[in-house]
Amino acid sequence: MMNNFYKDKKVLITGHTGFKGAWMVQMLTDMGAKVYGYALPSPTDPALFNLLKLENKMESEKGDIRDLFHLMTFFKKVQPEIVIHMAAQPIVRTSYQDPVGTYETNVMGTVNVLECIKQTASVKSFVNVTTDKVYRNNEWERGYREEDELCGYDPYSNSKSCSELVTDSYRNSFFASLRELQDINDGNLHSMDNYPAEISGKRICAISTCRAGNVIGGGDFAKDRIIPDCFRAVKVGDEIVVRNPHSTRPYQHVLEPVTAYLKLAMMQYRNPALASAYNIGPGDKDCLTTGSIVNLFCLKWETLTGEPASWKNVSLEGPHEANFLKLDCQKARDKWQWSPVWNIDKAMDMVVAWYAYLLRGHDLQEITKKQIEEYLA
Repeated sequence: MMNNFYKDKKVLITGHTGFKGAWMVQMLTDMGAKVYGYALPSPTDPALFNLLKLENKMESEKGDIRDLFHLMTFFKKVQPEIVIHMAAQPIVRTSYQDPVGTYETNVMGTVNVLECIKQTASVKSFVNVTTDKVYRNNEWERGYREEDELCGYDPYSNSKSCSELVTDSYRNSFFASLRELQDINDGNLHSMDNYPAEISGKRICAISTCRAGNVIGGGDFAKDRIIPDCFRAVKVGDEIVVRNPHSTRPYQHVLEPVTAYLKLAMMQYRNPALASAYNIGPGDKDCLTTGSIVNLFCLKWETLTGEPASWKNVSLEGPHEANFLKLDCQKARDKWQWSPVWNIDKAMDMVVAWYAYLLRGHDLQEITKKQIEEYLA
């Protein structure tokens, strides 16, 4: 279904040079979409975007999301139909070191993207990618729901809460409401292709936000993230350093949220009533402690490669991070039939296989496309 929808569609991705962005670009180009990206150069070295040679498959524009004029010029040139916003400063610890840059990127970056969409008549569907950390964390055992209070603790989490609020404000202020769309057609709703660009001075575009849990997957090389830390250690035969082994997080393979973003962008394009805020995360049984995730990585690594892997608890004094965090994703299941495909055991098989391919010098495009095909099947 997505193959048919995205073939020849013009999709603009911000943050396409990042970890999630590279997986999305690979998926969309395989589907035959016309992909355009706006981002700074890849934030890590090595970088998945570069390893997969994705720049040769799309139009990649180097630019800062904080530069409204540059971003607007690119929008006007491309005239995209669908926009996925992933450009961000995504690391909690970095946000403590550079709170100003984090807020500039994550808040004003969202403002700039929405301002461009407001002034670009071709855009019919927009998904803003935020995080599970947008909620005020009360250390509840139940998963957070979309109606729970938004108030992230640290500068990263809080800036993403602000990004959610900015999106809601722009939706209410500058875009036609569901009621106004219904009034056009005597109470009926249609695909976005059947609406004009605006009505009564308000733009028509389906707008949603997605609050995704912690992602793991091959090709992540970011600092202060657990799977890249595991790989960097085992590659050189060191023990893995784990800062918060008892923290519980909703871990999921990167293809879960990436596919969810694309499915939601498609579904709300066809039915604007689906536009809303959604949690994207695993079931309760896959919300594990960081220590359990590292144990699973070590077990899979030793089984696949025959090389030993172990970890040590180094609970250094550091900035505040939530101890317990889960998501309730029932809304996405009910509204547009989204649910996770791979459990955490299968996800870790895919993670370890990808990094083992990398160490052995195999074709990374081959394994990346193979994993995408297996997931979609």
